[in-house]
This record gives sequence, C-alpha cells and structure tokens, in this order.
Amino acid sequence: MLPKQYRLKKKSAFTATYKVKNSTRKGGVTLFVGIKKKTDTPTKAGFVVSKKTHKRAVKRNRLKRLMRESYRLLLKENDLGNSQKFMSLIFVGSEQALDKDFKTIYNIIKSLLKGIKC
Repeated sequence: MLPKQYRLKKKSAFTATYKVKNSTRKGGVTLFVGIKKKTDTPTKAGFVVSKKTHKRAVKRNRLKRLMRESYRLLLKENDLGNSQKFMSLIFVGSEQALDKDFKTIYNIIKSLLKGIKC
C-alpha cells in the first residue's frame, strides 16, 4: 500500500491539479501533473477510474490497485524521473487499460513518469 504521506486525498487538491491542464496519455492511462513545488514536501499521487469506464466496481478497483502498486514500486526504486518536481500527480484509468496485466500497467506508468517535461 502507498504510504499515507504520498496519497492525494482532498477534492480541492484534485481540482487544482486538473485545472493546470498538463497531461499525457499512453495505453489507456492518463497522467495529470500539478504545479511545480517550492517546498520539500513529497509529491502526492491520486488514482481515479470513473464509473463510466466500467459499471462493475471490482474491475475499477483492480485497475486502481495495479496503478497504485506500480507507482509504489517505482517510488521504492527511486525511478520516478522528473515527477518529484511537482506537487501532485493524478493517474486516470480508461476502458483500454481494464484488461491489461500488471507488467503492462507498470511499463505504462513508468513511461508516463519518464515523459514528464519540467
């Protein structure tokens, strides 16, 4: 599980990140990047899969778990690239990513994080 200090929880934080309109997409996962940070606080990550993506909560939660675990492993390996220069990250899963396995999701998350431009 992702440690509490790295979780994006507040609705205001989600809306502030969405307002920046800095996003990239790959393989059914969209990454929204927040504003650059000025302090030494850790970068927080949020994971979203809409009900429009799939009506079954089991499918949506599975995709969120896969994305969360991929991010946690990359955080553990310190392989997050330029993403640590931002306040918040939001990973949004779409219908294309529902049937993918862990290794594929891991590679997608890794490439999205490597592709962030400062």
